[in-house]
Amino acid sequence: MNWSVFNSSWWSNHETKNTLYLLFLGQVVSCTLALMSFTSSFIASLGVDVPLTLSIFVYLSLGLVYGSILLYRRQGLQVSWYWYLLLGFADAQGTYFINKAYQLTSNTNVQLLDCGTIAWAIVLTWIFLGTRYSLWQLFGAAICVAGLVCVLFSDSGVGGGGGSKPLLGDTLVIVGTLFFAISNVGEEFCVKKKDCVEVVGMMGVYGFLVLICAIPLVELENLESVSWSPDIVLAFVVYTLSGFILYAVAPYVLKLSGSTMFNLSILTADMWAVLFRIFFYHQQVDWLYYLSFAIVVIGLIIYSVTERDSHPLPSLENGNADLEYQVLVDENVATGNEALAA
Repeated sequence: MNWSVFNSSWWSNHETKNTLYLLFLGQVVSCTLALMSFTSSFIASLGVDVPLTLSIFVYLSLGLVYGSILLYRRQGLQVSWYWYLLLGFADAQGTYFINKAYQLTSNTNVQLLDCGTIAWAIVLTWIFLGTRYSLWQLFGAAICVAGLVCVLFSDSGVGGGGGSKPLLGDTLVIVGTLFFAISNVGEEFCVKKKDCVEVVGMMGVYGFLVLICAIPLVELENLESVSWSPDIVLAFVVYTLSGFILYAVAPYVLKLSGSTMFNLSILTADMWAVLFRIFFYHQQVDWLYYLSFAIVVIGLIIYSVTERDSHPLPSLENGNADLEYQVLVDENVATGNEALAA
């Protein structure tokens, strides 16, 4: 390993603060995601099967808050609406498939297969964004996944039933990870080139529109059969607030590092879920949970401090602007030289 990385970057005060800040934001995202997963699983245990309705309130809150900010600014969109429609559709589908999987398979299987988002994100950023990963970054990512495997071994003893339809549930998780990777990579491109407020606001608006069209076709019957209780309503409220915080903080993780670091950070979500299980169900914690959290943190640190600058993201607008600027400069210089010669 090139130890000069640690000497010049990690031990540099500015770089250390940036790394710690990024790790902190990643854990905020991870904690809120764990709370969303916990409430989703809790709602499923009550026999409520409305994953689209569960997510629509998150998109509605994002659209109302961030959309109001955009209206106050009175400026046009920096990214074409159909790209936001694609992002909103991909994110809504990913959320639907993951929430639906909790109805069919075990929490352990969902957490394990959810790691597929990391692989999809690495492939998509490599192909479409030109991101290049060093061997040490890949090593750090592998350590993060290994840490999750440790907690899954322990989780299989406490959380584990197979679910009613484990094969279908596992398939839904894999499909959901692909949609989440598409959403994360697309959002990474947008937040690094454009405005975070616009990206989050438009994802909320179009995510809401996608679900409002899908609910009558997919789960209207299930929604009508729900026997609403204070516990269910409270779970919906907690899920909505957690989702709002997640979508508010996630763009900054994507902007500072990228979708791969984002998905590595949320590997600790299962460890945060342990705290919720201890608090609500008073479950015993296996020592593997603490080991797993430490391993994942070590992997995140290795990935962060060895992260090198990725290739510039493609931007036709910026590229054309620079080209036109250079041409104008050259023409002005040429005109000036001709004037001097005359």
